[in-house]
Amino acid sequence: QVQLVESGGGSVQSGGSLILSCAVSGYPYSGHCMSWFRQAPGKGREGVVLLSSGGTTTYADSVKGRFTISQDSAENTLYLEMNSLKSEDTAMYYCAAAQFSYCRTDYFLSRADLFAYWGQGTRVTVSS
Repeated sequence: QVQLVESGGGSVQSGGSLILSCAVSGYPYSGHCMSWFRQAPGKGREGVVLLSSGGTTTYADSVKGRFTISQDSAENTLYLEMNSLKSEDTAMYYCAAAQFSYCRTDYFLSRADLFAYWGQGTRVTVSS
């Protein structure tokens, strides 16, 4: 059974930092496209970052230079380090896994429907 469990969300002031974690079980994520999406209140789900098989990363323009995705293969865990947080980063953040390997273009950031497995989300609130 595939499980993705996010953690690390919380409330932070503008300019602050958070690190989100996504613990993956039952799935060989290193050979598949992994991602972080987010959904703000009243808005659709948007891609934040993609991690393609092989290590290529693709970031949304809104988070470039501020967010960094990383992984710990030994722990089967993905991380999303978020710095210089802004109020517009307030959202529920989701970890998602695809059944395909490569996602090297920003096309996939707008295609949440292509990702087969999702976590339950972790909430991030940034106050100004």
